[in-house]
Amino acid sequence: MKNPRLAAIDIGTNSIRCIVVEADHQGRFKVLDDEKATVRLGENLGTSGSISPAAFSRAVDAVAMMRKLIEGLKVSEVEAVATSAVRTAANGRELVEVLSRELGREIRVISGEEEAELAAISALHNFDMKDKRYAMIDIGGGSVEIVTALGNHIEEYYSLDLGAVVMTERFLAGDPIKAGEYQKFQRHVRAALKKTFGGRKIAVQTVIGSGGTITSLGAMVMNMRKQAYSSVHGFEALRSEVVHILAMLMRKDTKARRSVAGLNPDRADIIIAGLGLVDELMRFFGANTVLVNERGIREGLVIRCMRRLGLMPAMTQQRTWRESVVEFARSCHYDEPHSKHVAKLALALFDTLARAERLKKGERRMLEAAALLHDIGYFLSYNSHHKHSYHLIRHADLFGFTPREREMIAQIARYHRKSLPKRKHEEYQRLAEKDRLTVSRLGGILRLADGLDRRRSGLVEVVELLRDNDTFQVKLLGTEDISVEIFGANAKKELFEQAFGGRVVFVTS
Repeated sequence: MKNPRLAAIDIGTNSIRCIVVEADHQGRFKVLDDEKATVRLGENLGTSGSISPAAFSRAVDAVAMMRKLIEGLKVSEVEAVATSAVRTAANGRELVEVLSRELGREIRVISGEEEAELAAISALHNFDMKDKRYAMIDIGGGSVEIVTALGNHIEEYYSLDLGAVVMTERFLAGDPIKAGEYQKFQRHVRAALKKTFGGRKIAVQTVIGSGGTITSLGAMVMNMRKQAYSSVHGFEALRSEVVHILAMLMRKDTKARRSVAGLNPDRADIIIAGLGLVDELMRFFGANTVLVNERGIREGLVIRCMRRLGLMPAMTQQRTWRESVVEFARSCHYDEPHSKHVAKLALALFDTLARAERLKKGERRMLEAAALLHDIGYFLSYNSHHKHSYHLIRHADLFGFTPREREMIAQIARYHRKSLPKRKHEEYQRLAEKDRLTVSRLGGILRLADGLDRRRSGLVEVVELLRDNDTFQVKLLGTEDISVEIFGANAKKELFEQAFGGRVVFVTS
């Protein structure tokens, strides 16, 4: 049966976005196209109460173009919704009627609560938040949607009229913005949050954010750190970085903000209101980190459409990072018995080292993922397959890992064979110093484990690892002669010895 193609269109206050995907019958989909038109339906809406003729016209042109895209890609199902600006404008219903005719499909005007629900569907699909208390936020031009949750259990949905376009027009008219204007904006946001939550204090560990403000934040922080990941999806920013970027942008006028690395120039005039809202929400919730969800409402529409068509279970069980890794490995036709045995050996070594070497739980996850994926480069070529593994992993959509973690997993896998990390390796040198140490340590463990399965026969078990001053004694158990495996491990122990500062010897029991 041919895989159906679906489209989701989100007609927002600042922009109209259209995503086209191809779905399969195992509940997965891949993005074929992602189109955006900045139409600014919300311009002067607060004062006039209506969508301006110019914005009306821009929206019609954008939807006409998106119809051509949808028809050209032979899309069978379209989910199209309109949000805050259309909800509040006096001529919103008229615009929806015109756009529906232009699209040839019905466009629904949805409530703020439904917006929040769609953002939550997307966040739950993309992030492993098991046993964590967190808040999901979607910042649009007209409103912000807030969802509080524990694990995959949603607690409450909220929608507040605090969008970046609306707040900019109401409070932040100066160019550059004056301190007094920004303080009035802050007081308004804080009063709105206090009223919405009834003065309750809700503490969360992390905020998951979607919308253009959030993706711009991720890109700006990435540039500030001089990091270069394949996307901002899953990127983690600290509140201190939000504060520093906000202060930097506040000192500039709109023209100067357009040249800030990572910031879409179309968003330069409304970014301070957007980031100011992020800062106030993190302050309110006591959150120190924000995770970037690049997908948001449009992906929520796609997932809901797939459920309606029976392509995805109505109640999907929360995915796990390990299932995502194994699914990706299988798509690359990996050697499953070998990779799983190498992972078992690597984790046995890690667990015996963990306390003495102060290894962390998150590092164990990365090591296991790298071990399962270390040989997937064979999918492209035998020659330099470790380098192919690196490129495949760093561009993979691995559930539950940030871009930083994904880059580190890719490098750990890359160093499972051939040369050790060197100064001329640009990707390795771009890592922070502590991340380079982690890659070297975990890469050393993986390299050793891979050597211990030299014949890919699963003959070796790691019984014990003891450190005596500068010597690591690895006690092995084999079901038959394992001299070849010991030879393989001796040939690949150099990175481990460098990273942990000791000589490795193998003994059999």
